[in-house]
Amino acid sequence: MAHRFRVGHTEIDLIARQGDVVTFIEVKTRRGTAFGSPLEAVTGAKRRELVKAARVWVDRFGRPPDIYRFDCIAIVDNRLEHVADAFRPGWR
Repeated sequence: MAHRFRVGHTEIDLIARQGDVVTFIEVKTRRGTAFGSPLEAVTGAKRRELVKAARVWVDRFGRPPDIYRFDCIAIVDNRLEHVADAFRPGWR
């Protein structure tokens, strides 16, 4: 549906729609785990930025019946881990 949706300096990597479910997806890639899991890089501050950008998207493109979800994808050494509904911002 969309990729690299920007609001100021914040970017949502992917936005996907399946029916009334809109998913905002953060993708993190690492060559290894020496510096921790890529999912650990999705900090509280990063989550707040993503939520602010998602609100802009919702204002522009959202529809009344839509349900919103935030997922994370971690890629380490070409292995993919998808965490559906990784966090909830407390709105909608």
